[in-house]
Amino acid sequence: MTGQDLIFQQLHAAHRRLRIAVVTETYPPEINGVAMTMGMLVRAMQAREHQVQLIRPRQGPNDTAEAQANLEQVLRPGIPIPRYSGLKMGLPAKSTLLRLWSLQRPDVVHIATEGPLGWSALAAAHKLKLPICSDFHTNFHSYSNHYGLGWLNKPITAYLRKFHNRSAVTLVPSLTMQRELSTLGYRNIEVVARGVDTQLFDPARRSAELRADWGLGPNDLAVLYVGRMAAEKNLRLLVRAFELIEQLQPKARLVLVGDGPELAGLQASHPRFVFCGAQRGEALAAHYASADLFLFPSLTETFGNVMLEAMASGLAVLGFDYAAAAEHIQHGVNGLKAEYGNEADFIAKAIEVCAPNRYRTLGTSARDSAQAVSWDHVYNRFESILFDIVQASEAAHERAIFGLESGQTG
Repeated sequence: MTGQDLIFQQLHAAHRRLRIAVVTETYPPEINGVAMTMGMLVRAMQAREHQVQLIRPRQGPNDTAEAQANLEQVLRPGIPIPRYSGLKMGLPAKSTLLRLWSLQRPDVVHIATEGPLGWSALAAAHKLKLPICSDFHTNFHSYSNHYGLGWLNKPITAYLRKFHNRSAVTLVPSLTMQRELSTLGYRNIEVVARGVDTQLFDPARRSAELRADWGLGPNDLAVLYVGRMAAEKNLRLLVRAFELIEQLQPKARLVLVGDGPELAGLQASHPRFVFCGAQRGEALAAHYASADLFLFPSLTETFGNVMLEAMASGLAVLGFDYAAAAEHIQHGVNGLKAEYGNEADFIAKAIEVCAPNRYRTLGTSARDSAQAVSWDHVYNRFESILFDIVQASEAAHERAIFGLESGQTG
């Protein structure tokens, strides 16, 4: 391709509007990182005047496919996911998708989740020879170890690899995940990072009133965790680390934001902790900004959006050295990282960071770092990959037609 051809192709892509079929088994107002990310990507593609067809499970009896500019919603039946209250798994819909996509072909199919709905979308897209992009958002193979299903680790890993290797490109949120999946035999992996809304998540939302509700004075330490209350989040380590912090600072409080199967047990065994339940929007942002230190002990994230949200809110952060922490934390500059899987190191660093002058300095630097992480860059990268997939598919189709015509004339 000549330089002029490349320029023409780039200009064409910049003005082209795609029809994008997005298939996901979780979506706002559900609260999790996948839902949040998919909601933001869909809104961004709408704003860029692409036509989005969103295919997802119906979230409840009152869930309707509201009309929006550049958005068509197709709601499908779903069943609750065991131990994940409020979330549903989409039922297979291959025949429906074949009918929809035969009547109006999308330029590209983007599959965000690997459940029954995602698998049927993969099968339908293959049958219709549509280009496919997929997301790897959740370490299901790691989760199985926390639910007494470790024996399923190998078959789940094999299923996920087969699923993603049938798509043209698999998107992951970090270089760490790209390297890990490459070693497991995944092909065609591209990194599309995560951004953070620094206008929503802002230290200016700090609330003395909210802190008082938590039982804290202006100079007392609020240690925060935001996320699902579930076994795979390693909350046992969070509790151990805080109990040692509490010995040094008896007025400190552990504030937990989120819901999940472990919540009732934690409330019963640790009634002195502050349980805030699930929070959204400005209320969630106020909870972040009103804390001082964010501890994230999970070892099963593909990224961990909450780390960026905490940094943007001006909190000192501590996490294991992988996923979001590996990508965005400079140890000792804008946060602290513990050696992956080393619980003693995590606890030692939690004690180190709880000194007032330490967590305040790190929190200021964390905010500065987060302001450089733009969602617009994420949207540009995602859009560019979709264009590449579509153009590669169209070029392959043209080569096939040209080859057929050449064979017929020969």
